[in-house]
Amino acid sequence: MLFKRTPSISAANLEKIMADQPQLIDVREPQEFRGGHIPGANNIPLSRVENYTPRGKVYVICQSGMRSKKAAKILMKNGVDVVNVRGGMMAWKGSVRGGKM
Repeated sequence: MLFKRTPSISAANLEKIMADQPQLIDVREPQEFRGGHIPGANNIPLSRVENYTPRGKVYVICQSGMRSKKAAKILMKNGVDVVNVRGGMMAWKGSVRGGKM
């Protein structure tokens, strides 16, 4: 259990399951989130993740996948069923809410 791998999914595979409305948190800072995020994502900055208690399985995304991986490890330690989105928003090709048009 000491070196348990963080479950992950590609941004393309996340896009395929978005119709099921998975619980998705974006751990970027609020200004980054306002600059463009996946519709339905909740903004819980990395600095606040430790106090976040999701209901059921949660997917975690950031800009590149590094902060979300850290967040996933924190959530796993707290007993949360969590999946990191590899590549983050940089790899996301789906629809985006907010940001510049």
